[in-house]
Order: sequence, then structure tokens, then C-alpha cells
Amino acid sequence: MILLAVLFLCFISSYSASVKGHTTGLSLNNDRLYKLTYSTEVFVNQGKGKLQDSVGYRISSNVDVVLLWRNPDGDDDQLIQITIKDVNVENVNQKRGEKSIFKGKNPAKIIRKENLEALQRPVLLHLVHGKVKNFYSYENEPVAIENIKRGLASLFQMQLSSGTTNEVDISGDCKVTYQGHQDKVIKIKALDSCKIERSGFTAINQVLGVTSKATSVTTYKIEDSFVIAVLAEETHAFGLNFLRSITGKIVSKQKLELKTTEAGPRLMSGKHIAAIIKAVDSNYKALPIEGQVFQSECKGCPSLSEHWQSIRKHLQPDNLSKAEAVRNFLAFIQHLRTAKKEEILQILKTENKDILPQLVDAVTSAQTPDSLDAILDFLDFKSSSNVILQERFLYACGFASHPDEELLRALISKFKGSFASNDIRESVMITIGALVRKLCQSDGCKLKGVVEAKKLILGGLEKPEKKEDIMMYLLALKNALLPEGIPILLKYAETGEGPISHLATTTLQRYDVPFITDEVKKTLNRIYHQNRKVHEKTVRTTAAAIILNNNPSYMEVKNILLSIGELPKEMNKYMLSTVQDILRFEMPASKMIRRVLKEMVAHNYDRFAQSGSSSAYTGYIGRSPHSASTYGLDILYSGSGILRRSNVNIFQYIGKSHLHGTQVVIEAQGLETLIAATPDEGEENLDSYAGLSVILFDVQLRPVTFFNGYSDLMSKMLSASSDPVSVVKALALLIDHSQELQLQSGLKANIDVQGALAIDISGAMEFSLWYRESKTRVKNLLAVVIAGDVTVDSSFVKAGLEISAETETSMEFVSTVQFSQYPFLVCLQMDRAEAPYRQFETKYERLSTGKGYVLRKRKEMLVPGSEFPLHQENANMCKVVFPPQPESASSGGGWF
Repeated sequence: MILLAVLFLCFISSYSASVKGHTTGLSLNNDRLYKLTYSTEVFVNQGKGKLQDSVGYRISSNVDVVLLWRNPDGDDDQLIQITIKDVNVENVNQKRGEKSIFKGKNPAKIIRKENLEALQRPVLLHLVHGKVKNFYSYENEPVAIENIKRGLASLFQMQLSSGTTNEVDISGDCKVTYQGHQDKVIKIKALDSCKIERSGFTAINQVLGVTSKATSVTTYKIEDSFVIAVLAEETHAFGLNFLRSITGKIVSKQKLELKTTEAGPRLMSGKHIAAIIKAVDSNYKALPIEGQVFQSECKGCPSLSEHWQSIRKHLQPDNLSKAEAVRNFLAFIQHLRTAKKEEILQILKTENKDILPQLVDAVTSAQTPDSLDAILDFLDFKSSSNVILQERFLYACGFASHPDEELLRALISKFKGSFASNDIRESVMITIGALVRKLCQSDGCKLKGVVEAKKLILGGLEKPEKKEDIMMYLLALKNALLPEGIPILLKYAETGEGPISHLATTTLQRYDVPFITDEVKKTLNRIYHQNRKVHEKTVRTTAAAIILNNNPSYMEVKNILLSIGELPKEMNKYMLSTVQDILRFEMPASKMIRRVLKEMVAHNYDRFAQSGSSSAYTGYIGRSPHSASTYGLDILYSGSGILRRSNVNIFQYIGKSHLHGTQVVIEAQGLETLIAATPDEGEENLDSYAGLSVILFDVQLRPVTFFNGYSDLMSKMLSASSDPVSVVKALALLIDHSQELQLQSGLKANIDVQGALAIDISGAMEFSLWYRESKTRVKNLLAVVIAGDVTVDSSFVKAGLEISAETETSMEFVSTVQFSQYPFLVCLQMDRAEAPYRQFETKYERLSTGKGYVLRKRKEMLVPGSEFPLHQENANMCKVVFPPQPESASSGGGWF
């Protein structure tokens, strides 16, 4: 590739009798043969790894260059011939010695005879004003070999003067900047500007995304007006935002040097270049100079069915808590992405019911047209026999890393059909909302499918056909977060009844700060202060939280503070705890709250000495200079001591981006009659209900109901077991980044980063009239694997790096309330079990014939379990009142 640069040899202005005038780019002397040496080498390693510890290879050769034709009407229009000779392939790591995969093999055996012959066939380059006008070669040559010649030819494109322009070469249509100096010309290519057709995708949310950086600098050394050497270096580096140890780097170097010049063939005469090319060889065809896509053959690779049979045992239900299951899940997704519909459908139809849910997760996560067609053919939404599979399919759609319009259209079509299960119908609409948001975040808001989905959601709320569908459309909007839906949400929040009003306010809570305008906050203030109607505590406290989290004004904060002491008992304590949490955690509203607290009317003992058991607390799971993980718990009780709402949140922050990792909300209402207690204001006529709602990785899932209605409650209390209810159990692909790179040398590179988890969230609510005690338990089991793969492929030799990290852990939150007296005794506990962390690194070089070199490294450590504080009052009393059982001996918490 660098070879071509040498051809610049002639900056011959008046210097040479062969050149009639000034040239703006490369120019060759007439009747001369230029003999050059050329090498291109590639290194693959971790981001901060040393070059000498990399894997890679070097392709070296001699190159002959001659000027065949110059336009008699202009020196800046010329045709040159480039011929690669004496090719050699060797290792870049000289320490390898006897372990080199190339040792003892001649180039014909490494490259293969037919490839070597194609590589050594000359190419023609038509240059006009120093820029490539046309690239001529033979048709039907191997694409990978043709790309190496394209890379060499691209080096001939240059200009002598400083400036910025666009050039088309092997990298595509790129922005380049030239810096002219007395003894050199520096060419800087902005690789991120290059327009070239390549497959690839990345995560929408930057927390789960990959940061990459690419540079390309080519230096032309000049001596006595001749280009005597070209040095080029191209670097591609990447790092996973979420986990800084997953990094990789590709360094591609090219070197071209002029050795000698000899007498060469005389120039061909003529004015028309087409006739000249035909005279040289009529088999030459004009081909694109841009690199072309190719796929290396995989010899001995298993079929999809064979691969599935080898890994299916790891995806048995009992193995899903292990990282090995997730690792095989990721590998199978990669295989599915190259499979045909018929192959996928065959496996789906022959698998048993225990493995099918995991297989559905994988097929849906592959996100290819064939995999989508196969799963839609397999699932029958009119049948009640495979409801679990339908739910798993919809979960995987909601978590899709790079959904397309076809997936959205497929779900819209299904929604308009009939269903055996109303729960599945609701899940389809909720998932449609999640896809709308992801497509809008990818600048796809104007796609016809997205526009249709928006009309479905908003139309369902503006004129619902059935009242029971309102909750479904609100949940869809909670995922879609459409700005045009805010007025509808305000209407339902202020005038809706019970759960509808609460769901509308929690949906508003998910919108970003710019959407919570003064007009929105006016409505929220009316709700909180009950200016127009009486609202439930859950609705009022959510309205207050939205106001305090979105640039509250001085009067808004003052009015909220003045309300404390005038609210129902537990709501007083909850609001006080919320304000104290904002101050302690230094949230954005803390400065405004401190301003208001300078007034004695707002800041006094009477107001800040509220008793009760409701609480709000935020803390850090982990912090580093570039990221933070936070957890938050707010728990609200009724005046009779029965849980109204328990809300656990986990957020991940990286720079200015954040991800709502998990939210688990347990809600209960209308249970006061069980203990002959008086309901709080606005809650006198609520039906008995308890349920659990989950947001997972920014996607709201369909809520789960523990019981609904007094008769349902009594039947479940009499037959209740302590077994938790599974809210979501699935394998999910969350990190999904794929990049295909065209290196300037002509080699192909790929960067792939995938991350997946096996997750099992379960929740339970226990209620004992005899002991006058209630307990809620939320458990989250996780197995996580993140894998990065970097390869550089020439079709005959491949070098790469595989780096992965994995862990298995669990997190549990338990709240226990004894309401035999007031204030109640409340124990809040949250802990994370100790977790093994393993990291693997594999570097390899592999010939197409099969011989390879592999170097493996492994690192392991045990991350100790953590006890997270949830409240600061009497934190040592929890274990005194109720001695912990063996399985929770490491839990932390406190009675207060």
C-alpha cells in the first residue's frame, strides 16, 4: 500500500526534461522503471498492551512501477502500472522464533498458489491532478487479494499543497488534510468521516455502548524533489464504556521505500486512455477503488444444528445461574446470525419444552431477518399452549439492542390479530412502546412503522375502546416516552382514579428534565397539594418527587416543605425522609432546599421531628472517576402499618449518560379491613390489591398481580406458600456492538463486543394476621458475561484477540414490618452476595490451512459481598429483634 507513495518520486518541475509543466500530485519520469520495497504489518492487542507483545503478521514484497501513458494535453493526467513481486509472509513478533506459524512454509503454501498468482498480476491506476480517477484490474479475482492491491494503489493518491479535501480510496470517501513541508508531506485521514458500505451496529444507550477511536497518518519523505519513502500508520482502538478492562487495539503500518530506478518501457502514444488500456490488455476492467466486502471460508465449522447439540445442556433451566450458560448463549447467537430460516425453524420444532424458552431467547436476540421469520412462524399467538414462549419472545424484543422497523411492524400486525391470552396482548403493546423509543433514539421517529405505533398508543389513550385497556396503553407510553403524550398523561394523572392516576404520574417520572416544563409542574403541584381533588398518597408523593427532581423553583420547594406536618402521619415521615435524602446525597435540588431552609417557618423542630416508619434512601453501589452505580429505596406505609409501596431502583451512570438498570416496585392497597384499621384520606374505597412491577434495563415489563380483590386475597392467604413469584426469567443480550473495518492496507478487521445475562427476578409478599407482621422480599439472581473479539483477516491468515469477563451474583431486598404497635418496627435489608469475577484473554494467529498459535491468560478474584445501608436510625436493632437465618447472615439493615 505504501508502495505507491514512492512513485511520487518526481516532483520534477523544470528539473526533468520528461515533465513539461508543474504537477499538483504524484508524477513519474518517462521511460523509467521504479523498483521499490513494500511491507504492511498489523498488530492486535489490548488497548494498553505493548506492541512487542501483540499478535499479527507482516506481508512484504518488491514492487515495480512504470509510467505507461501521459496525456499529451496535460502532465497531470497519467496512467501507471503497479506490479507486486517476491511476496513473503512472516510474523511481526520476532520473539516467537520456532513457534511462528509461518516457519518452514513458502509463500505459495501460505497464500495458496491461485491467490499468489492473482496478487502478482499488475494493476493500472489512472491519476488526474494527483487523484485516482480509475482503478483497473482483472475481474473475478479473489476479493481479499484485490483489496490488498487496492490498498497499495491508494497510496499513489496525494497532493503537494496543504489543504483539506475529500478523496476516494480503499477506505471510502474520506475527508483528508494535507500538510506540506520542505522535506515531507503529511496526510491525515479522518477515518470517522469515511463513507463506505459496511455492516455494523452498536448499543443505543451509551452506558452499554463502546467508545472507539481511529487515526490514520501517512508521511511522504522527500529528498531532492523526489519521494523516497512513505510511512503510514493506522490505529483503531475501542473500549467498553461499562467495563474498562474490555479493550482492544489494531495497529496497521505500511512502509514503502525507493531502492533503484532503471530504464523502463517507452510511453505509449495516444490521446484516449480507453484505447491505451485496451492495447495493454483488453481483460482490464475499471473496478471501484473502495475496499470490497468478503467473507473467509470456515473449514470444519459445525452446522447450526451441530453447534446447538453441543451447547444445549448448558442452557437447561438448572444451569441458567451459571456464567457458562450465558457464554454459550452468546456463541450461539453469533452462529444464528449466519443461519437460514429453515435451519432455525427445524431446531425450534424439534426441541423439548424445558429448553425452548432459552432457545427462543437466543433466536430473538439474533435480530436477523431469517431469525425473525423463523420465530414468528413458530409461535402461535392464538394458542394458549405456548404462552411462556410468547412472553420470552416479547421480553427479548423489548431488550433488542438494535431493533429495526420490520420487528416493530411484525408486532403491530400481531397486536391487530387475536390472542389466546390477554396478558400476551398487553405485553405486545408494552413491547411496541419499548421499540418506538429505541427507534426514535436512532433517528427513526419518522419511519412509517413508528408513526403507526405512535397513533396506536396515543389513540388508545385519547379514545380507549375498553376502559381496562387504559393501563395497557399507559404502560406502552411509559416505555415509548413520547413528548406528545405528556398532555394525555397530565389528564390521567389529575383526573384518573386510583391505579390509573398513579401509573400516569410514574410515567411522567421517567421523562427527562427538558420535558418537565413549568406547565407540567403546575399540574403536579395541584396533585400534590390536592387543589382540585383528593389523591392517594402514592400519587401525591410521586408528583412531589417529579417536582423536586426537575429544577424546582423556590416557591415549589417552600410549599412542599410547609406541607410537612399537615399530611397523614406516614406521608409526613416519607416526605421528610425524601427531603433529607436529597440533602445528604447532594442531588440537584439540594441547593434550592438549603436556600428555603434558611427560613424558620420551613425549618423548625416541629416540622423536622415527624415520627413514622416510611423512608427514602439513596446510596452508592460503586464509584470510579468515570462512572457510578447507585441504589435507592423508598418505602411508604399506610397509617395502619401496612405497606403501600416499596420501590427499589438501581442506576448506572457513565459521563452524562445513565441507564435505569432495575426498578422493582411492590404495591399494596385496601388491606386495612384485615386488621380493622381506618384507611387514610382518599383511600377509603380502594379494592384489595397487591402486585409487583419491574423496569429492567430501561424497559417497563408487564406488572404481575399477587392478588386482586378481597375474595382473591382470602383464598391466596389460606393457600399461600412462602415461594416467591417469578417476575422475569430470561437470557438477555444487552451489549451488542459490531464493526467491520476496511484497513488502508487492504486487510479486513472486525470488532465485536457482546454482553448478556441470565436474570431471575422474583418477589413475594407475606402477610400474617396472627403475628401482625408483613414481609416483602425481592431477589435478583444474575449471571453476566461480556466478550470482545478483534480480528484482522487477509483470507489466508487471521490474527485476533478474544477478551471476556464474567461473574455470578445475587442481590436481595427484604422489608419486614411489625404493626402490633405504633410507630411500627420496620426492618429494611439489602445485600449483595459475594461474587466470583473471572477475566480471560486469548491471542491467536491462524492460517487458512488450519495451523495456529494460541496464547491464553486467565485472572480470577472473589468480590466480597456488600451490605447496603437503607436507613440511619437504630441500624443495629434489625438483628436484635429478628435474629437472621443462615441464608441471610450477611445481610445489613436496621429496625427503627
